[in-house]
Amino acid sequence: MEHRVHWLEGDTTFAVASGETVLDAALRQQVALPHDCRFGGCGTCRVKLVEGRVHYEEQPFALGDEDMARGEAIACQARPCSDLVLSVAPPLRCSPPTRARAVVKDVAALAHDVVHLQLSLPDEPQLVYQAGQYMNVLLGDDRHRSFSMASKPGSGLVDFHVRRIAGGRFTDRALAALRPGDVLDVEVPLGQFRYHREDERPIAMLATGTGLAPLKAMLEALMDDADCPPVSLYWGMRDQGGLYLHDRIPSWAERLYDFRYVPVLSRPGAGWSGRTGYVHQALLEDQPDLSEHAVYLCGSPNMVADARSAAIAHGADPQYVYADAFTFQENTR
Repeated sequence: MEHRVHWLEGDTTFAVASGETVLDAALRQQVALPHDCRFGGCGTCRVKLVEGRVHYEEQPFALGDEDMARGEAIACQARPCSDLVLSVAPPLRCSPPTRARAVVKDVAALAHDVVHLQLSLPDEPQLVYQAGQYMNVLLGDDRHRSFSMASKPGSGLVDFHVRRIAGGRFTDRALAALRPGDVLDVEVPLGQFRYHREDERPIAMLATGTGLAPLKAMLEALMDDADCPPVSLYWGMRDQGGLYLHDRIPSWAERLYDFRYVPVLSRPGAGWSGRTGYVHQALLEDQPDLSEHAVYLCGSPNMVADARSAAIAHGADPQYVYADAFTFQENTR
C-alpha cells in the first residue's frame, strides 16, 4: 500500500511505495532529505514524526528506545505504516557534491596508525563547504573511501587524518605509495555534520580516534572569532600513543574563547596521570547538567550512541545534539 509523506520544512509531499523506506522514496523523487550512510548507523537522516507511524525490519543502531519514545525516526530504515508528516531541517547550504582532481601536498605519520594527508583542490576557492563535512576518495571501480576534512574551509589546502587499516586497499596499500604531486580523484563536499553558529550555546565536543578530525575543522573555523562560545573538547583513546595531536591541542586555547581540552584513556599505561574510562563519562563528571549546551559527537558508532543517550539523560536537548558516527567496515578500507 502506498503512503504519502509531507515534509514540513521542505514544503513538499512525496509517495512511498509498499516496502520502500522513507529515504529511498524521497531520493527516487529528488526530495533532498538529509542523509549519509543509508544503513541506519550514523543518524544523519533522523527525523521527527509529527504525525503517523513507521516500522523497521531491524531497529537501527542510531535509534534508541528513548529516541523512538520522543517520536524520532531514521528515514533510511523507516517504512511507513500510515501517511506521515515529518519535521527535519533542510540539508546545509554548500556546493553540490563535485568530482575533482586533488593534488597530494603532504603525507606524514601522525601516529603509528594515523597518517596526515594534505590535498590541494584546484577549485577550492569556488568550493563552498562547511567545517565538519567529508570527502570521498574515488578508487575507479565504483568504490570509494570516506574521510572527514580536518581543516577549516578557505585555505586552498585540505587536511585529513587517515587511520591505517592493515591490508586496507587505500588506507594501507595506496596511502603508503602516495607522494607529493600525485593526483587523487575525489568527490566533495559530503555529509551534514557541521558547526551550528545559530545555537549560541556553550559547546561540548566528544571524539574517539580520528573522530577528532571534523571537530578540529570546526575549532579552526572558530579561532580568532569574537563570537566563539566556551568550548570543551573531550578526546578518547585506548592509550597515550594514540593521542596524535596531544601536544598541539593545548595551544588552541590561545585563539579560542574559554577552551578546555580533556584527553581520556580507556587503557592507560603506568605513566598516565590524566582521566580514564569512557569519554562521555568524563564529560558528565565535569558537566552533569547539559541543558544549556550544544553537544557534538564524532567517532565510533558505540561511543556516539552511548554518549548521545547519556547527554540527553543529563539534560541535553536532542535538537542540539549533533553526531557523525564513523561506520566503516575495516576489511574495505
